[in-house]
Amino acid sequence: MPDEGVHAAAPEYAMGQLTRAITRAVESGTAEDRERALAKVRRWQDVLSGMESGRLAVGSRTPVAGTPAWVTLEVAHGGFATGRYLAESPLTDAERHRLDTLPPRIPGETDRERLNLWYLGDDGQSELLAALRSGHYRVEVPEEAAIAVAVLLVEQGFAEHALDLVAELRPLMHRLRFTPRFEPVALPSGTSVRLVSVGEVSDALRAVRTPPQIAQMNDTLQVWGPLYDRLVELWCATVEGELPSLDATGAVTGGWPCRRWPQDWAGDRARWLTDYADAARLHPVAGRYAHPKSNFTRMRVALEWCPEGSGALSARDVGWVRRALANTVSRRGAPGSERRVALRETQAAVASIPTRAGLAGVVVGRLAGFRADGGIPALAAITAAVSADEPAASAVPAGTAIPDNLVRKAVRALEAPVDELVAHGVITSNEVLATVLPQITSRLLSAAIPDPVVAGLHEQLYTAFRRRRGLLLLDLAQQVRFEELPWVAALVPFVAARSDVATAAYRALQQSTMLALTSFPQELVPNPLVTEFRAMATQAGLQLPLVEEIAADIFMGTFTDKWRLAAGVASAALEGTLYARYYDLPEQASWTSPARPARKWGKVVARDFAEVCAERAQEAGRGGGRVAGNGTLLEQSQILTTHNLAVLVAGLDLTEPLRERAPELAWTTFRWVVHRLAQSAPHRHAALIQVKNAAYAWRQAIFLLGLCGQEEQERQAHLLAAEATAAGIGKRFRPATDGLAHVVGGGRFGSHGKAWGRDGRRFLGWSAGRHWFLEDAIAGSASRT
Repeated sequence: MPDEGVHAAAPEYAMGQLTRAITRAVESGTAEDRERALAKVRRWQDVLSGMESGRLAVGSRTPVAGTPAWVTLEVAHGGFATGRYLAESPLTDAERHRLDTLPPRIPGETDRERLNLWYLGDDGQSELLAALRSGHYRVEVPEEAAIAVAVLLVEQGFAEHALDLVAELRPLMHRLRFTPRFEPVALPSGTSVRLVSVGEVSDALRAVRTPPQIAQMNDTLQVWGPLYDRLVELWCATVEGELPSLDATGAVTGGWPCRRWPQDWAGDRARWLTDYADAARLHPVAGRYAHPKSNFTRMRVALEWCPEGSGALSARDVGWVRRALANTVSRRGAPGSERRVALRETQAAVASIPTRAGLAGVVVGRLAGFRADGGIPALAAITAAVSADEPAASAVPAGTAIPDNLVRKAVRALEAPVDELVAHGVITSNEVLATVLPQITSRLLSAAIPDPVVAGLHEQLYTAFRRRRGLLLLDLAQQVRFEELPWVAALVPFVAARSDVATAAYRALQQSTMLALTSFPQELVPNPLVTEFRAMATQAGLQLPLVEEIAADIFMGTFTDKWRLAAGVASAALEGTLYARYYDLPEQASWTSPARPARKWGKVVARDFAEVCAERAQEAGRGGGRVAGNGTLLEQSQILTTHNLAVLVAGLDLTEPLRERAPELAWTTFRWVVHRLAQSAPHRHAALIQVKNAAYAWRQAIFLLGLCGQEEQERQAHLLAAEATAAGIGKRFRPATDGLAHVVGGGRFGSHGKAWGRDGRRFLGWSAGRHWFLEDAIAGSASRT
């Protein structure tokens, strides 16, 4: 076990990230890609310089020296704070205009401080209250709601609370923006959510480009082909007698150009040269039309040299024009001939096929009818076939259908209930679900506030808070909680206890949990989703011991007491089930809280739970380094707690609803495991992660199969072996399939996770040595899986 000292993250990870960011910046293709890569370089440079100077203590919940925990920090990948404050933003044009109108008596060391203090004065408060009542404001970063809360406190008669809040904000008023943005905001209502805004979707659609090969082909068919035909007509008009052509030997026969000059020929020539110059300016000449020895180039150059006749052309030049005419007439037909007309009609039909970029422009035009910061209320207006009267559809034939790939982009802005977005493929994982669920949670929490103005501010404030990126934390430290923000704590007088709100939160938690378990049964409940579930549970009056996933490289060797509580729920709820037998769960009595709980880093810790995990982890072998050892122990913690499955299903009374769908969900998850393992991993580390994720999904499948009857369990165990064989991993995965069949048949595993007298074994994802599934695929021992 680590000592009681305070730990800090090592800089090696940040250095590796900086190296990768620099490589991406060098190799980036577009200016936008390069700009993003350079921004990452800057962030990692800030991280490393801060760690080196001691200004940053990565691993602490207050990593920036002299900064309160409630300040929203810029956080790089992996939870590394850069030292920058997100609310320390440059003044906007609107703020500069407001600053220019402020009386000179407004104090402040900086422009930002003067603005913050202005909104605490009488005139500023009036302006702010008007915006709050009209809803004409937006909160992007949690700090932007702070002064608004203070103003509402004063208005409602809680002046003392307001003074306390302002006193806490005062040291940073010269740097941070504590006022909202005075612009309208479009929020989904009711049970609807959206993943991204219309503006974000429109930007993505504008970025759609026609591939260069397609663009060049269309230019050829629509621009250069018709110009070429007009050029051929011009020269053919100067031929006396039969048009030049090629005989069977390739020799040129027929008349000569430059023998006669029609009266309107000079005008036609001038018009063609003008059209050619315009076309070349808009459409780069490419392909055969750009070749210096092409038929097109020879005839064009000759045309430029004979404004009124062929006096400037040599006999050789005229001969080349004759040869060019013979080539095109023999190959394509004479101008106006049936063969040439048929060719051009076919080419025109091909060129009229709308490009993906053109259709994307149509969708952008349709999206222009919605607010850029809002969503799409229904898909019909976006997915309908193109009509002739659409302004953006000039290059797209009427009746053209919008392709599915563009619909998938647009549907990301759809405002609809969460289950509908899952059905549309907008929400594709539990991670994505976690990004939209705060929109529901914010309404549930705000529903407990009777004052609609305060409730509206609270809703935006919660959503903004959930956009904060989590920090890398050590020593059992916890992420900053919403209620820790001083201006959130100050809103307590506005909150009323309402049973209807608690009931609504309970139902929303039930629905969200079922959606996660049934839509993505192979996935763990990710930490951001755990956070939302916990917030809903608290609003519903439930105390659910929900646990987070811990990274093996930052695990400190122990757990807080909620892991013991979660394990107790799992042992009680799953007693006698397939899951309990497969993973040899301890009895519920094993998790009785000690009379004198142990403490570490100021937290109550479950030392006995950690000891049980360490003992059980020996099944995964010994050696392999610290990270591998941590991983084997953490996997056992997930097994013992079911990583929230038992807590959620038992605590929300979901056993029977889930049992109805358990056969389908279990088999879906088993098949996912098999096909995941059958994929070829690009390198050793990827293969180890592949096995780990498959084993975690396998655990979910075992839980679900445990809700099925004995006959269904036997059927799936039998089918699973055949599925693995069909996927090409039957032999390699046989220990796992045999192990499952053994337990389904009433058997148990021995102390080392193997079936007595059989080849079957328990499937775990982490191994402190060589993982048995990878023995034939990867040489060497495994570390992190």
